[in-house]
Formats: sequence, C-alpha cells, structure tokens
Amino acid sequence: MTTVSPDGKRIWQAARAPLFIAVVIILGAVGLALVRSGESGGALDPGAAAPGGSLALARLLEQQGVHIVTARTFDEASSALGDNATLLVTDPDLVEPGKLSLLRGRAGDAVFVAPSQETLDLLLPSVSIKGESDVGVRSPGCTVAAAVAAGDAVLGGTEYEPHERARPCYGGSLLQLSGSTTLLGTGTPFTNDRLDDEGDAALAFRLLGKEPTLVWYLPTAGDTTAGAQPRSLTDLLPRSWFFGGVQVAVAAVLFVLWRARRLGPVVPEPLPVVVRAAETVEGRARLYRRSGSAAHAAGILRQATLSRLLPVLGLGLDAEPEAVLSAIMARCGRDAGALLYGPAPGDDASLVRFAEELDRLESEVRGF
Repeated sequence: MTTVSPDGKRIWQAARAPLFIAVVIILGAVGLALVRSGESGGALDPGAAAPGGSLALARLLEQQGVHIVTARTFDEASSALGDNATLLVTDPDLVEPGKLSLLRGRAGDAVFVAPSQETLDLLLPSVSIKGESDVGVRSPGCTVAAAVAAGDAVLGGTEYEPHERARPCYGGSLLQLSGSTTLLGTGTPFTNDRLDDEGDAALAFRLLGKEPTLVWYLPTAGDTTAGAQPRSLTDLLPRSWFFGGVQVAVAAVLFVLWRARRLGPVVPEPLPVVVRAAETVEGRARLYRRSGSAAHAAGILRQATLSRLLPVLGLGLDAEPEAVLSAIMARCGRDAGALLYGPAPGDDASLVRFAEELDRLESEVRGF
C-alpha cells in the first residue's frame, strides 16, 4: 500500500474554506453575544429604554413627584440616603453584605431584588430561599398594603421562606419584613416591557414611591470587597454567551466532520513478480535453445565466469588474456586457455559440457 503525504499547499487549500466559515461563525456569534449583552446591560436601569430597562417606571415615579438618584457605587448610594429615602438595590449579590446592612439602616425603606442565599445569610439570617419558580401572573395572597392595592402581578423567580415576623406574598416571591424591607424574587414588575401588565405598575409605585426620594442603586463588581463572596467572570457573563458558545462548537464539529477528507478503500499496489534465479536461468536457456544460439550463450557464460574470477585473481576487468591464464595456472595449475578464450561450442550438448567445465574451473580457482 502506498502512503501519500499531502504537502502544505494542499493542506491549506483543503482547510481554507472550513477555516473561513468557522471564523465567520465565531465572529457572528461573538457579535450577537455583544449585541445581546449590550441590550441586557441596562437591566433595571432607570435610564435604559430597552425591554429589560426601567425608564418607563422612572418617568412614572418622577411624574408623581419622586426624586430619583441613580447610584452606581456604594459611596454614591450612601451619600444620597436618609430617613425620607427609599433604597432599591437591583443586584445585591454584587455588594458586601456588611455594606448592604449599612445602606439598609440609613434608608427609610429598602427593596432588594433577588438576593442569593449567601447574601441573605449575612444580611437577613432569618430568611431562606425555598426554591425557584417560573415568572407569571400571581395573586397576592397576603395583607401587605402594596400587594393588596396592586392585585394580580407578574412575579416569580426566587421564592423566600418567611419567618414569624415576615409576610409573604405572591407565593413567596415577595417578602416584606417589619414593613421597611422588601425582598423581590424578580425585577420583572419594574421593566419596560412588563410594567403595564396586570398590577405591576401599581405594585412598583407603592414599593418605590412611598418616600420623596428613591436611591436607585445599580451596583457593580467594583463594590465587592475582600469580605464578600466575589462572583467570577463566568457568573457575570450573560447566559446567552454560554449557549452561543456551545452552539458554535457543535456547529464547528459537524462542519469539520462534513468537510473533512474521507479515507477511501485500501488500494493494493502492484508489486514486481519475484522469480527465482533458477527459473530465470532455465527460461533464458530455453530461449537460447529455441534460437540455436549456443555460441552466444557460451560467450555470456564466459563473461559471467570471468567477471567473478577476476576479482578473486586480483585482476581488473581489462586484464589481458595472458595475465588471466597465468594467474589461473599459478593458482590451481590448470591451463584454461581453450575454455576461456577458445572456440565456442556448436551444439546444445557441447554447451552443457562447456558450462560444467566453467563451473568446475571457478570452483578450483576459489579453492572449493
């Protein structure tokens, strides 16, 4: 079997199209992820008009006389708070729980959106998470004034387990403690695309518009200190990045399998026929016999014998006959003039005897 190794040019020509398509797919996925991350980057931002932003709610609150202070750092939020201010923390897991406690103590009311169990263990140890649920329309099922006034609302997400002094609403996705701290399992009621659903606007206004000032705190990873549990880069990336990456990887593998060069069946290589030396000699002898060329065959036998004897005698291929015969005489005491340089045999029987004599001479010269 013959193995053919492709050169660099062939490899590049074969891989050029798949590589180009793979690069296009990857760049497209990255661009799509960047666009989506840009859209989700304004989640619950009072200045964002995207579906996940909260510009509509911010304008509604301002029309009702609420002064909104957008804070993006702990210091900005802390300096804007007071007894006549409501605190909204859109992502409490990005802030050290100790700092959240300080902000909560300085605010008249505080609303935390979807805090994790790690944050609750340090901020509100008596509250625990009982599970997750789909976001959908829910009934209040409680006596909290804001929930009763709003009626049905779009809630869900994280559900919190109440203790004796807490009042759960909407199946635990809203939990109010001591009348001044509220936990929400999702920020959906505050978003532009869901604000006009059911009683979302009324619920948002009653939770965030009780005080003349609303400190809208959009924390970033920079507010996390060594005392907190920082979130890794993978935690901060949108989920669409991971799903997109997996899809691109699967598509790339399938494309490579589709375009890869497939090995065909094994092709046997025709090899030269191995013929034994005896068969070759016999075949040539038959040819010479048919053609009646005994003299020609004898000449070939003589040349072959001389070509083997001259190196043994220490002579070159152009040695004179006298030198050859003298060397043979000195070596084995035999006169080989007629055999090596005399007339050639004329028939097949003489040719056979001639060949035997040449073989005997060679054996005597070699000494065996």
